[in-house]
Amino acid sequence: MDHRKKALLLGDYTHPDWHPLQGVDAEISRIFHDTMTVQCSENRNMLLQENITGFDVCICYMDDWKGKVSPQQTAGLLSYVSNGGGLVIIHNGISLQNRYELKQMVGAKFLHHPPYAPLEFTVTAESHPVTEGISGFTMEEEPYLFEFGSFAETKILLEYQSEEGPKPAAWAHRYGIGRIVYLMPGHHVPSFAHETYRQLILQAGKWAARYV
Repeated sequence: MDHRKKALLLGDYTHPDWHPLQGVDAEISRIFHDTMTVQCSENRNMLLQENITGFDVCICYMDDWKGKVSPQQTAGLLSYVSNGGGLVIIHNGISLQNRYELKQMVGAKFLHHPPYAPLEFTVTAESHPVTEGISGFTMEEEPYLFEFGSFAETKILLEYQSEEGPKPAAWAHRYGIGRIVYLMPGHHVPSFAHETYRQLILQAGKWAARYV
């Protein structure tokens, strides 16, 4: 019997705006191979309460900039996380913000992104389980800029250096009794080849799924 925990990875295979799940699904599955099984899907109905409750963590890579998540799917995800489910949002997965209820849960909204470039990342919360043992690193990535709400007690975990100074690149907080992590890197498949970033994804998933 497989005693690993279960992760649900949601993205877009058929009509992504910018970030297809193809290739990313294989990389994330390999990252979690020893700790969790990963079910990959583009079916938004997996967010419905009766479908998502069987998973320990939901990993969101959805390219949902046009707002395809329904009120029923939104309610399912909100209920799942507030009742103890884990949510790891990677890069474009923050497009969930098209539903204002989900934007509040995530804790920040995407504004725009400067050009793809080499970025220097610095760990700002060394004692957090998501970043424990991880040092600063450099990788080529699409930088995102965010606006944070005052309604979430969010812990910034990672920053990247920009011409205007350091900018948030990862954060974590609790929502109800659930756990949420956002990781900014992840623009395309090559992003997931970086060993330090792979470790960051692994630790984010384990914290959200309550391994630690």
